[in-house]
Amino acid sequence: MCVGGSNMIVMKAPGGQEIPCPGTDLEIVPDRKLVFTDAYTGVWVPRDGKPFMTVVITFEEEDGKTRYTARVRHWTDEDLKTHEGMGFYQGWAQCADQLEALAKTL
Repeated sequence: MCVGGSNMIVMKAPGGQEIPCPGTDLEIVPDRKLVFTDAYTGVWVPRDGKPFMTVVITFEEEDGKTRYTARVRHWTDEDLKTHEGMGFYQGWAQCADQLEALAKTL
């Protein structure tokens, strides 16, 4: 990962449909913070179509544990409602659960 580098998140719907979400990394603070957006599709190439969101993920030490916080900034209220309809809260909660399970194996 590097600032300006590309990333690819692939969401899977309950029926198995894969939804690719290419993006660009905007800020990386090792072990502390990740910021990425779908406004670009790597190396600052504008996305084909309308951008949807910017994500800020932080990791903070708290009482010997790690607090994981994910904030998603949508371009419009309509984008937020669309994302909610796609299972936004359930999907991001599932990601947090998977991250916790992985961390327990380290």
